[in-house]
Amino acid sequence: MKFKTRLKHSHTLIDMTPLVDVIFLLLIFFIITSDILPLKSLNIENPVLNKDAQPLTTQLLVVMDAQNVIYVGSKKAIVDLGSLKEQLLADIEQLKKEHKGVVPTVVLSVDRRVDYGSFLQLFSIAQECGTCVRLVYKTNEES
Repeated sequence: MKFKTRLKHSHTLIDMTPLVDVIFLLLIFFIITSDILPLKSLNIENPVLNKDAQPLTTQLLVVMDAQNVIYVGSKKAIVDLGSLKEQLLADIEQLKKEHKGVVPTVVLSVDRRVDYGSFLQLFSIAQECGTCVRLVYKTNEES
């Protein structure tokens, strides 16, 4: 059975003018709202401090490896996150007794493969102990 249709084949093209107008409007919007001056181009001179570094004996080293195992102190005692705060407070008090008048520093050495959530938990616990917190990193020359 053959059906007849009265539709004509038309070879009309899609009008791209509205699409191009919208694209240009979006482009203009993003150019205007973006940061035009990147931070690297700012000329900032950092001050020089004439201050000696704290002695290494007043630093408490906390290491977290790629498997989220936490080592505390020079003896590398393995501690979990639940008992880390008590261990840090005890070690800080011990350092304060040994070196009177010097505030101990907690030095965090975290493997770069540790997920961000675990790092933040470790960092917040170290901050709650009430001492200075330093992070260990490598410079480009050491890499």
